[in-house]
Amino acid sequence: MKEQAQGDPELDAVISGVGPRLRRLRKDREVTLAALSAATGISVSTLSRLESGGRRPSLELLLPIARAHEVPLDELIGAPPVGDPRVRAEPVVRHGRTMFPLTARPGGLQAYKLVQQGGTGERPDLRTHEGYEWLYVLSGRLRLRLADHDLVMGPGEAAEFDTRLPHWFGPAGEETVEFLSLFGPQGERMHVIARPKAD
Repeated sequence: MKEQAQGDPELDAVISGVGPRLRRLRKDREVTLAALSAATGISVSTLSRLESGGRRPSLELLLPIARAHEVPLDELIGAPPVGDPRVRAEPVVRHGRTMFPLTARPGGLQAYKLVQQGGTGERPDLRTHEGYEWLYVLSGRLRLRLADHDLVMGPGEAAEFDTRLPHWFGPAGEETVEFLSLFGPQGERMHVIARPKAD
């Protein structure tokens, strides 16, 4: 019975390329179908149909062939190249800040680079909401009001806090401040994997 088309052009292109790739690899190594059959336990007729496209490739067939040729499986499949990893989310301007999203998936932990010009005379407006936030200053000075604390942070300094506490952050002076923000709307906290050893 003829197999149903999958309807996925990318998948179809990958599958149709397997047969010619198998034949080219075998010919380059000067291996006969009979020799490959003996090494894999796959019949000569099945190997021939795989190479001609008459037999759909499967893991059960490709794994022994990859082992016999001593190549990784993706060399037989011709795995597509990794897509562009860059996050192309558009910057968002909110409350006088330009926010560059660094994560593309909705929900969960969100990462942003924020840029805010100083000298705007913005008054601290402390707010509360569910979540947990982590800030890291890249350049300039960042003022953080958190409950009873009034802090000024410089480049390389970080702070983390529960956003249910009244808080506000913004430029500490006339200069522009750039900083990173990681925000967990469900209260996710930063997990430090490695800590310096105590003296």
